[in-house]
Amino acid sequence: MRRLFISLYLLMSLTIIGLGWTLETLWESNIKEHSADHAPLLILADTLAQLPQSQREQVLQQAVLRHQLPMVLLPGNAVALNNEQELQPGKILTTVNERDQQRQFLVVDDQVLMVGPVELNKFAHWQAAYTLSFYVLLALGILLWIRPLSRDIKSLEQVAIEFGKANWRSRVQLPKSSQVLQLGNTFNQMAGQISTLIENQKHMSNAVSHEIRTPLARLKFAIALLPSYCKPEKSAEDRDAFLQDMREDVKEIDTLLAEMLTYASLESNGPDIQHEEADLVVLCRQLVQRLEPLSATPVIFDSGVTSLIINGEPALMERAIQNLITNAQRYAKTQIQVTLSVHNQRVQVSVADDGVGIPAEEQQKIFDPYYRSKQNRNEDKGYGLGLAIVARIMQRASGKVTVKSEPGNTCFSLFWPLP
Repeated sequence: MRRLFISLYLLMSLTIIGLGWTLETLWESNIKEHSADHAPLLILADTLAQLPQSQREQVLQQAVLRHQLPMVLLPGNAVALNNEQELQPGKILTTVNERDQQRQFLVVDDQVLMVGPVELNKFAHWQAAYTLSFYVLLALGILLWIRPLSRDIKSLEQVAIEFGKANWRSRVQLPKSSQVLQLGNTFNQMAGQISTLIENQKHMSNAVSHEIRTPLARLKFAIALLPSYCKPEKSAEDRDAFLQDMREDVKEIDTLLAEMLTYASLESNGPDIQHEEADLVVLCRQLVQRLEPLSATPVIFDSGVTSLIINGEPALMERAIQNLITNAQRYAKTQIQVTLSVHNQRVQVSVADDGVGIPAEEQQKIFDPYYRSKQNRNEDKGYGLGLAIVARIMQRASGKVTVKSEPGNTCFSLFWPLP
């Protein structure tokens, strides 16, 4: 704060001094000498020059009474000037002595008209005090302006230090009147994104270490048993079943890695996103026709419109709806309902199933990456990334995903804003 105060104070003080000196110089050199206040004196000097010396004194006394200024006519050789001063006809020579008394001299034929002395400033001895008071008040004003700014910057600095110490939940709290409020909001947004990335990295590390460990252990055990299955006494059916188990383990690892890569790729939301037009009704209908044979549970598609063209990323939209349908296929008992509608300039795609439902305390956690419900729903063997991918896709599309669940009815809804 001290450095900021000193630098700003010096800048403003030097600026005021420089501008004041420049304006005063311009005034003295270009304006003051041509001021209309000099016109009466010039007229009086011209009038006196046209009169004989015997009549000049009487006219001068009348002018003194009229203007209330001390005036006197002096012989031309009675005025002593320094080398830099010179009397010229038609011009006023102004002098100021050390007591701030002003005298003005005008040439009147062979005489000199002296006006003054006139006290320039009756409060000249207070000038230094006035100047000092001005700069003290200037410093006080700057201090009052800088103090909250310095306080907010200090607060932002402390939060940045805490954040640098791996306290990822550190956020800056600034009043709405703060001059660096936008900076604080930007910092909080950046901190939130960084903490989310770090949490995702932790979850990914845990998932890799736990989820891949089991199929890898099975593969190691299978490799150890592989020579025994190559012996002649083993039948072809045993060998095929053994190899199929190994393929399933490899597929499980491959599926997990694919899900991780998909989720990681959705973390970027840069300017390289390519938007395309797509008919959401056609996309949903084709998706339902492709996925329905994969499960014994029927999937019913109902659309309130015959065609709906939207601008976005069709592949990601399809992936989000697909994840919800395949998720419903794991838990539905009799049917799955897919509904497409438009309300209040928003597109809504809902996927509902009649499964056992999701506990209320878990309905928001299920969108977190690698989170799996404690309630074992049909012995689900997912990796906790399906709904996280849906949430990330909707965030990328400036939309949102919601869930409403109770026993016998679970409904996930996707919302997109219409252009």
